[in-house]
Amino acid sequence: MLLKLFIAFLKIGAFSFGGGYGVLAFMQREIIETSKWISMEDFTNIVAIAEMTPGPIAVNSSTFVGYKMGGFAGSALATFGVILVPFTISLIVSVYFNKFKHLKQVNWMLKGIRPAVLGLIAAACYNIGKISFVDVKSVIIGALVFIGVYRFKVNPILALAISGALGVLFYGIMA
Repeated sequence: MLLKLFIAFLKIGAFSFGGGYGVLAFMQREIIETSKWISMEDFTNIVAIAEMTPGPIAVNSSTFVGYKMGGFAGSALATFGVILVPFTISLIVSVYFNKFKHLKQVNWMLKGIRPAVLGLIAAACYNIGKISFVDVKSVIIGALVFIGVYRFKVNPILALAISGALGVLFYGIMA
């Protein structure tokens, strides 16, 4: 199991572009659909927890999934697997990017990758939205957070805290 965890998260780290939310679609496919290690509902909860904890969401998510599947060793291997290739690539790119950033082919490539990353993020949002928006109350919470963060520049940490309070109010006290 530990080797499977490492290899799965090595693939996720190697073939996911766009960072944080861009990796979620690939992670979802690998750990839910292919490996069937966790449910979509568990994945959504893991993403929510990973969003609230400090650090990159892809690293935090891999740490939580690794722990769920293989304890501390699974957590360490999944985290190492997901960061190994991107770290290595970032190291190489940082050395050579300044030498090649003026090339039009490099700019063309980046212009092609940007919308693809947005598509990956949109796919992850759609899949998580199907699980998260279960009733009118959840849609209200989601809409308020979107408007607060996008329009009024509310701090995301504050938005998450308010969302938790609204969850207690809507699903606990007023249920």
